[in-house]
Amino acid sequence: MNKFKIFSVALLASVTVSQAQDLNQAKKAIDAEQFDSAKSILKSIINTKPSNGKAAFLLGNVYLTQNVSDSAKIYFQKGLSGTEGAKLNYIGLGQLDLDNGNVVAAQANFALASKDVKKKDVEEYIYIAKAYMAANKPDYKSALSVLSRAKINNPQDGQVLLELGNAFYGDKNQNEAYVAYRDAFQADPTLIRAKMQLGVLLKGAKAYTEAVKAYDNVIATNANYGPVYRELAETYYLWGRNEPSKSKEYLQKALNYYEKYMSLTDYSLASRMRHADFLILAGDYKALEIEANKMKELDKVNPRILRYLGFAAYENGNADVAIQSLESFIATPTNKVLAVDYQYLGFAKIKKSIGADGKTIDPVLFNKGILDVKKAVEMEITITNNLADLGKSLYEQKLFKEASAIYEIAVTNKESRNYLLDNFYLGNSLYYDNTRKDVVKPDPIALQKADIAFGNVIEASPATQDAYIFRARTNRLLEKDDMMVKYYEDYIKVVTEKGPEELEKKAVKAKVIESYNNSAASYANTNKAKAIEYFSKTLALDPTNEYATKSLQTLK
Repeated sequence: MNKFKIFSVALLASVTVSQAQDLNQAKKAIDAEQFDSAKSILKSIINTKPSNGKAAFLLGNVYLTQNVSDSAKIYFQKGLSGTEGAKLNYIGLGQLDLDNGNVVAAQANFALASKDVKKKDVEEYIYIAKAYMAANKPDYKSALSVLSRAKINNPQDGQVLLELGNAFYGDKNQNEAYVAYRDAFQADPTLIRAKMQLGVLLKGAKAYTEAVKAYDNVIATNANYGPVYRELAETYYLWGRNEPSKSKEYLQKALNYYEKYMSLTDYSLASRMRHADFLILAGDYKALEIEANKMKELDKVNPRILRYLGFAAYENGNADVAIQSLESFIATPTNKVLAVDYQYLGFAKIKKSIGADGKTIDPVLFNKGILDVKKAVEMEITITNNLADLGKSLYEQKLFKEASAIYEIAVTNKESRNYLLDNFYLGNSLYYDNTRKDVVKPDPIALQKADIAFGNVIEASPATQDAYIFRARTNRLLEKDDMMVKYYEDYIKVVTEKGPEELEKKAVKAKVIESYNNSAASYANTNKAKAIEYFSKTLALDPTNEYATKSLQTLK
């Protein structure tokens, strides 16, 4: 019996040590973003010892990272009934409370998790802080408060310092973040993420050359650390956007580094989704369509795949698949629908509404598309930044009425980066739509909108000369001669101030002549001398101008 007892104790000790080693392997896999591997290790531990509360907590956290909250909740609740590490699961439930906007319930769960924590213990504080930072609405101030207590308990703990760096970074305190990351790596040189985060700080400061050097230092330490290649991908993507002359070269580097990241982590559905998100960011919709179809093979029922299929189908010219995919995605009540989903659905309907001849329009389908775009903007005003290309495409097809419908939505956001140009094209679209050959009588309401749009351009950029000429033309259609003359005269003033070289341009000269002739015609009934002056100025520029010549003869 004694031998049996000794053997049992030895076996128990062996299993405990083995599980501790497996937990450490799981933590390393999580840090390396090898989430499928981590899940496999943790599920194995739970199967061997269902009472391992810490394994359940870590597994629940992995599911939270992958946005699978239902599975996360199951493991957190299961982990509460365990033994070692069971209290950690209150933290997981607390994060779910934060995600649902219930801060009071979250704090109650965090209090249960940290109750009776020993003086030197910091693990609970670390995970509570991480929960605050990983919530749908991150609370970096609360995370810093929790981590400050942990640092008092153990000032040289590398994990505490690493998370302090993350909290400071999230709170936009770059200097303190740098110190914390540096100290974390010095305290524990195995924390390669802390070393990598020094490069992330440089990326955030747009110091891309230095950021890449920092990542190269990480690779020199561990060439198989996957996350550093993701950071390289994101850095080169941003670098390319900030340096247009190298955008194509850097975008290709970014895509290559992301593939490297995938090869060192896993090709799970969650990883493929993250890859898909990056492909959208990079605008590589051909690759996105390939990735979306691979995801569909892995999980035919995952609704998020429909989003990727919809985006890719629209960008690759297949409006039908885009509409079908996105309508199915939006119609599922449990899906978290984003503004961009409605944007793409609206774009796809608008594209489909245009006939093969590029001229005929299905007005019902077009208006449905416009409603979807409006819905997108109501959800997220910055969607207006994405409307310029579609509006310009319709404008160039001479679908001026349809283009104006897009631009009217775009100019609702005065903070849009395209605000000036969107107003200009809105005004032009409305003007040209009212000068079509088949127009019997111009629409005064539409022309008043055009007048306001040109006014917005002039207010934002007084030197934009064509805004004056089109505003004058618009007021001519509105039969407001006084305002027409004012804006023609403003046009002449602006181009004259730009110097002789501007006036010598053929297109500008033609518009100056237009300004003189139309202004003179208006003055002919009220100010004969002014009319003669302007017609004379026309002839000084173009001695053969027939209209000015005959008008002068009549006036004299």
